[in-house]
Amino acid sequence: MNMSNSRFASKIRNYSRPRNPFNGQPIVTPGRTAGSQGRGKVSSINPNQLIKRAIQRDEVEFVPGWSFDQTSLHARLKKALHQKGYTSPTEIQEKTIGTLIQGRDLLGVAKTGTGKTAAYLIPVIHRLLSEDRPFQSLILVPTRELALQVEGEFNSLTKGMGFAAACFVGGKSISNDFRKLRMMNHLVVGTPGRLIDLMNRGALRLNSFTLLVIDEFDRMLDMGFIQDVNRIVAAVQDRKQTLLFSATLDKTQRKMIDELLTNPVEVNINCDDISGDHIDQDIIRVGSTEDKFAVLLQLLQQEGFTRVLLFADTKRMVERMGKQLQRSGIRTEVIHGDKSQFMREKALNNFKKGQVQVLVATDVAARGLDISDVTHVINYQLPRDYESYVHRIGRTGRAGKEGKAFTFVN
Repeated sequence: MNMSNSRFASKIRNYSRPRNPFNGQPIVTPGRTAGSQGRGKVSSINPNQLIKRAIQRDEVEFVPGWSFDQTSLHARLKKALHQKGYTSPTEIQEKTIGTLIQGRDLLGVAKTGTGKTAAYLIPVIHRLLSEDRPFQSLILVPTRELALQVEGEFNSLTKGMGFAAACFVGGKSISNDFRKLRMMNHLVVGTPGRLIDLMNRGALRLNSFTLLVIDEFDRMLDMGFIQDVNRIVAAVQDRKQTLLFSATLDKTQRKMIDELLTNPVEVNINCDDISGDHIDQDIIRVGSTEDKFAVLLQLLQQEGFTRVLLFADTKRMVERMGKQLQRSGIRTEVIHGDKSQFMREKALNNFKKGQVQVLVATDVAARGLDISDVTHVINYQLPRDYESYVHRIGRTGRAGKEGKAFTFVN
């Protein structure tokens, strides 16, 4: 939408329309009044912070100093990288791969979509191919979707090499997990809840794992996994190397970082550029007696709203929004923590392929997922804090493309 000359844009901060703008009929809003945050949730955000025009930056393009073919990586790994079209490293990869092959602990900070997963998988695979004795790696991630992405990337890079990976997440068959654990897995990736469950059942023992990676470290602690993380870390008692990767660096987590890592190398790529300043941001004010859902419908009818990520605070609200949008003729999928893994994967794939216009989600989709070409992010309610807001809107405006974000407020 061209906000400078759109007739709709002139009403965007103070909109009142009690009827469906398409059929003129009254609509019962499927949620609470505008700005409602749900029971027990109060946002600390000043809405005026969310009105920003995108700042065009002259970004310096990263020019790698070497290609994968020029390295001493194992020949089979270089062939696999070439087959996937990976010719040169990203910045985070160039600055970490050599260090990780040497066995150093590492704290790596870089934005989502910059190649962090391959940054730690490439050294792992090189060592598996080069060393005489096999070893096991544990990758700890906060969400099911990210776990599946890591497993898929490992399997893709090791096709035909004889290495096995296992993914353990909620929503999958526990009996299948038991079967996987009876085999040798060179790489295990999982979410804290399912890993703890398997440990409690005596099916998963981590004392043989020598490498630990905690991906999206900052979010892992922010989501309340700290006790589970501590227990899992303690179980990997014979580890020789620990890696922490994240999109942001929270100073309050510094003490735990120092306890986890020994004489680490720290690599920071664009860690301060998480403000969302490259994204057009605006608010939509809707009074308590006005029809919030009708405003949303009209917004989605604007030109250019082709792939929209719509955030709501609760699973119940996500479900209600999804059903209401579908009844209104908007192709919609929903994703939240109570959805089965099959349904979550189906929803994400349909959204990524452009088969649906809107993906309604809780914060499970706010971070860690690399979804390309999201044209707009809409917050149906104010997020609880500014950091959550920035990570939500960061799903749009990726890879140098334009992005727009709107937030409903009182």
